[in-house]
Amino acid sequence: MSQSQRFDSQYEEPLPYSSAAGPTAGNGPPDRPPSTPVDVGTRPVAKDQRVTTLILMVGLPGAGKTTRAKELAMTYHALRLTPDHWMIPLFGESMADGKRFVLEGRLISVALQALRLRTSVVLDFGLWGRDERSALRWLAGASGAACRVVYLPVDKDVQLARIAGRQETAPHQTFSMSEADVDQWRMQFQVLDAGELDGGEIPGPPADWPGWPEWAADHWPSCTDS
Repeated sequence: MSQSQRFDSQYEEPLPYSSAAGPTAGNGPPDRPPSTPVDVGTRPVAKDQRVTTLILMVGLPGAGKTTRAKELAMTYHALRLTPDHWMIPLFGESMADGKRFVLEGRLISVALQALRLRTSVVLDFGLWGRDERSALRWLAGASGAACRVVYLPVDKDVQLARIAGRQETAPHQTFSMSEADVDQWRMQFQVLDAGELDGGEIPGPPADWPGWPEWAADHWPSCTDS
């Protein structure tokens, strides 16, 4: 998660791209998400496994992101970074008083260093917010890498069934999630727009921000280039 949970703390697993927040699923009739996984990339689109690529996993809990992320990491010989795999053993909870954003910032920093070393990376963050996705697309390009977005939509019934199954079979590998949580997250998720689905031009950052690096450093504390 990412921006999803930040909605709870100041407005906030969080993908594609746009400076304006754009419509969310909670503002009027939601854009209808695709019923099957959508795989898009920025220019250049990196389907060639030899091209250093930042792969952004987008979707809600229970969408199958981590399963797909593992497959892509194998295909691309890529480093996979999944915040939950760190938050659970370190803190035993999803947010831990904001520590998740600090952790995600450090993981992004590691990802950028790996890209510059010509190692592809799979960021298994969720990336519910468009600004998050735009920032990461920009940072990938600034590191000399391509960027690929993999969006996995999920129906609510399937999502709830997967969450329940995970909590029953592997409670030590997940967090408690209620149906009310799921409903709230589905409202907060910012559905990919046509520009994102087409892998179009990356917009500028929100007003009052000089660039995406500054926005990212504020959104993900500890997101530095070192």
